[in-house]
Amino acid sequence: MSEEKTLNPTLKFILELGPPIAFFVIYLRIRNEVFTIAGTDYSGFIIATLVFVPILLVSMGILWALTGKLSRMQLFTAFMVIFFGGLTAWFNDERFFKMKTTLVYGFFSVILGIGLAQGKSYLAYVMDEMMPMRPEGWMILTKRLALGFLVLAVANEIVWRTMSTDTWVKIETFGFPIALFLLLWWQIMTLQPYLIEDENQG
Repeated sequence: MSEEKTLNPTLKFILELGPPIAFFVIYLRIRNEVFTIAGTDYSGFIIATLVFVPILLVSMGILWALTGKLSRMQLFTAFMVIFFGGLTAWFNDERFFKMKTTLVYGFFSVILGIGLAQGKSYLAYVMDEMMPMRPEGWMILTKRLALGFLVLAVANEIVWRTMSTDTWVKIETFGFPIALFLLLWWQIMTLQPYLIEDENQG
C-alpha cells in the first residue's frame, strides 16, 4: 500500500482555489474581446473556459503527485469541468459551462438524498476518519448538506438565467464557495455534541 502523504494546508488551499481564481482573472482581462480561431469567433468567456481546463488539470496533477490521492468529489468535478468546457467550446455556447455548476451541486444533493432514503449517510463513508461523529450526527449533517447543495443548484440556475455573465462569474468564483464554507462552518459549530473524541488520547 502506498503511504498517504500530508500536504501543507496553505499549499492545498492554493491548489484547490487557484484555478477558479485564475479563471476569474483571465475572464476579467479578456471578457470584452473576441477571438477568431479557424474562422469561428469566440467570446472572452469561452476562451477563459478553455484556458481554465488545463489549469485545473495541472493543479489536480500537482495535488495528486504531492498527496498520492484525489477524492471522488474532486475527480467528479474535474470530469464535469472538462465535459462541459468541451461542450461550451464545441457549440460555442457559454450556457453549457454555466449549467455545469447546477449539475454538480444537484448531483451531490441527489446522491446524499439517495443515501438518506436508504437510512444511510454517504458522508460518513468518506469523512468519518477526518471527523469521527456519532451516526445521528452524520444523518443531521447529511440532511443539511443535501438541502444546501439543492439550494446552491437552484441559486445557480436563477443567477445564470437572469443575470449578466459578469455577475455569474463573480458569484461562481466567490459567492457559492463562501456560502458553502459558511454552511460547513455552521455545521462544525452546531454538531459539536455529536463529535467522538479520540479514545487513544489521555
